[in-house]
Amino acid sequence: MTGGAGVPVRAAGCVLWRRAPGGALEICLVHRPKYDDWSHPKGKLKAGEDPLAAALREVQEETGHSCAPGARLPTVRYAVNGRPKEVDYWAAEATGGAFTPNNEVDRVSWLTPAAARTRLTQQHDRELLDALHGALR
Repeated sequence: MTGGAGVPVRAAGCVLWRRAPGGALEICLVHRPKYDDWSHPKGKLKAGEDPLAAALREVQEETGHSCAPGARLPTVRYAVNGRPKEVDYWAAEATGGAFTPNNEVDRVSWLTPAAARTRLTQQHDRELLDALHGALR
């Protein structure tokens, strides 16, 4: 997206989850080697792209998984290199697929919510776990 310093970069992603054998909740986190961080799968919107479509595309590209979108989660706002960024999120249940390392993401981890909270690099990503918990009740 082009624009001045005040125009937010728009992105979208999902808090990707599944039920482990036995029913325990697991959260998928992605590791991006460029930033050496752990986060939820997300990415920038293409020109004219619907945010939910972008979120589902990013999950597929970054994790290799297809998913069924669920509840809308809070929009996360923060600055990147002095420019505002807005990321729309959805809860999404993994429905199948397999991860293959790529240029953007070299690892994924399926973790319990407590372990995911510890591994996530950014506080705003941890807050999305609380929103997911509320959405799945």
